[in-house]
Amino acid sequence: MIFNEDVALTTAELLLKIKAVKLSPKDLFTWASGIKSPIYTDNRITLSYPEIRTIIRQNFVAAIKQYDWNPDLIVGVATGGIPQGALVAQELSLPFAYVRSSKKEHGLSNQIEGEVRSGQRVVIVEDLISTGGSSLGAVNALKAAGCQIQGMLAIFTYNLSIAQLSFEKENCPLVTLTDYEHLIRKALQINYITADDMIVLQEFKKGLENK
Repeated sequence: MIFNEDVALTTAELLLKIKAVKLSPKDLFTWASGIKSPIYTDNRITLSYPEIRTIIRQNFVAAIKQYDWNPDLIVGVATGGIPQGALVAQELSLPFAYVRSSKKEHGLSNQIEGEVRSGQRVVIVEDLISTGGSSLGAVNALKAAGCQIQGMLAIFTYNLSIAQLSFEKENCPLVTLTDYEHLIRKALQINYITADDMIVLQEFKKGLENK
């Protein structure tokens, strides 16, 4: 779910402004999966802009309060969610930990880094949600450690139905600052894209849903 309609449009505009999200309907990007895409997202760029990372942090904190979450611990998902989560934890004066995509193959073979105790109430922070697979891997690792998951925060989601259903199945509320629909709507409003580009972007989203 979107945290706030105004926040969704403002965040979308900020991401486009600093090129954390790039839209190129005519000259497609190639994702790591091999998919040819008119959109490329790298929310790590927000960290280079103090004002924008502050806005993101403040909205994450506002969302935690709005949904009456009362975490004992903030956890980031490696790698993009680590710095965002650490900023939220600092703002709330809470402990912080992070979850790797898999266990280390050396040392203590940890998947969770930091002090995590059974029974702790946890809010998880991500930067981007696509299918939700890696994010929910972190949820399951924390559940296995005995944590109570209050919800997950993310900057952006593609709003794919597979992700929505997966989060519902795991009983993990997902709250994002913006999403694909708000992003392309704002892009059209500020003349970043044309009406024809909008159609291409909408069709791409439909194609993702059918993969």
